[in-house]
Amino acid sequence: MFGMIFRKIFIFAVILFCGFALSGCGIVDAAIENTWSAVGLTETGTVISQTAQIRSSFAVVAADLLEVKRNETVEVLNETTFEQVLWYRVRAFDEDSTEGWIEAQHIIKGEALEKSRKLAEEDQRLQSQATGKLRAASNLRLTPEQGEDNILLRLDNGAIFDILAWNYVPKEEKEAEPEDEDIKAAKEGEEKVEKLDEKYDMWYKVRLDPSVSPAPTGWIYGRQVALQVPGDIVYYQTNTRKFVTWQKLDDIDTVKGSTVGVETDVQVTKPGSWVILSRTNEVKAIDGKEPDFDGILILGFDKYNEEHYTVYSTTRSRIDVWGQLPLKVEGVGDNKNFTVKLRNDATGEIEDVQFDLYKDKNKRLRTKIPPFLEKKVEDRKKK
Repeated sequence: MFGMIFRKIFIFAVILFCGFALSGCGIVDAAIENTWSAVGLTETGTVISQTAQIRSSFAVVAADLLEVKRNETVEVLNETTFEQVLWYRVRAFDEDSTEGWIEAQHIIKGEALEKSRKLAEEDQRLQSQATGKLRAASNLRLTPEQGEDNILLRLDNGAIFDILAWNYVPKEEKEAEPEDEDIKAAKEGEEKVEKLDEKYDMWYKVRLDPSVSPAPTGWIYGRQVALQVPGDIVYYQTNTRKFVTWQKLDDIDTVKGSTVGVETDVQVTKPGSWVILSRTNEVKAIDGKEPDFDGILILGFDKYNEEHYTVYSTTRSRIDVWGQLPLKVEGVGDNKNFTVKLRNDATGEIEDVQFDLYKDKNKRLRTKIPPFLEKKVEDRKKK
């Protein structure tokens, strides 16, 4: 293997030397580019944008040579920076093998794309936990952190995607400004509840359709994301308790990806039965880790009266839970169940807790409360 690589480099070095010797010859640049390709030293790039132009040069007055579309591949021959903009010299795989220049923002290189695909393989069996939509054009990143070296590509405003996981990243602490002594004393007398969004930055791990991005998976900064809560349940969300994830419990289809208007955060759905996991904005870290959710709500749907009814609610039971994603729904028809991961207060261990669902004689959705949660209610009543 090393012998083959050495041979390729040696061949290129010989031609490069000849290029210097024949620097006045116009065919040298083309010969060098062809040699890069022949010895396997070029890269493959994939088009990110819906459409982009391969141009005759990177000058403002350059001619458009070929239009390329999202997910088409090109061969990256060279790169240069012109007026602080990175450009790639590429060869298209059309009949004419068109060569020219394209802005780097329109291309994702093969190495970065492969890393995104590897990330997707890790979560290929994971059910979507929610649907999100970008509020503004944003970077898709390889890891949940800000930086120039982990950017995969830039997604368009309004891009829609499945959310697979969350990550709470502690914010950088800022130096506190000096306070008036009276104000400081008053604050010390108050019972302050630490807010989740004040302590952490939220990051979402997302799965993207090929029509949106050639890179299938990556991380997006949470402030740029609007969760697309289904229209028939959005009214059950409150300012103090936001929905984290939701799954249909019947076989009524969701109109996937459609929304009411451009600016809305509501997803169009046909009414149905749901399991919903929610989260307050309070910091509840245990051993430095925050729960993904602290509330469970099961809603049934009466199709004759066309209204929802509560099957189970931890809020109504006046208990909190400490849970982690993912939420997993299994079964078909009326024989469904779902599993959540909850912390056992007695042992401190995370356990899989299953809710079995069934219909009563009146065809209303019911569930048997897991002993794990019944004990929490009993313990609360004893206090």
